[in-house]
Amino acid sequence: MSAHYGLWIESMVSILLLLTILYCVRLNSRLQLLRADEASLRATISELITATQIAERAIALLKTTVQEGERTLGERIARGEELVAALDQRSGAAETLLGKITRIAGAARAEEAHKPDAKALAAAAQAFAERTRTRLSGVAA
Repeated sequence: MSAHYGLWIESMVSILLLLTILYCVRLNSRLQLLRADEASLRATISELITATQIAERAIALLKTTVQEGERTLGERIARGEELVAALDQRSGAAETLLGKITRIAGAARAEEAHKPDAKALAAAAQAFAERTRTRLSGVAA
């Protein structure tokens, strides 16, 4: 019987050893996958760092562009305000001039209303001249 126990114990040790070997093989394959994932993760991290650096440069360029745009816009707004002020000044001068022209035109119309018609004046002068001739010819006779 002790031979059977020895065989039985050796069989159990062999089975446990076989299970240990299978577990080690399985663990080894998982470790290899983990190492492959680590390399992949390192590559991903490296790409992420590169992308971050590119994004930082792009942001810096955008900030520079925005500052330049603000400066240009500020200059244009200042120039626009100067032009508005100049147009306001010229508009006031134009309104003053228009008022003067309107008064002059009104005065000219008023004078024209009091002036006799040129044709009527010429006809009256002709009639006066004929009457004067008629009188002079009656005195001379």
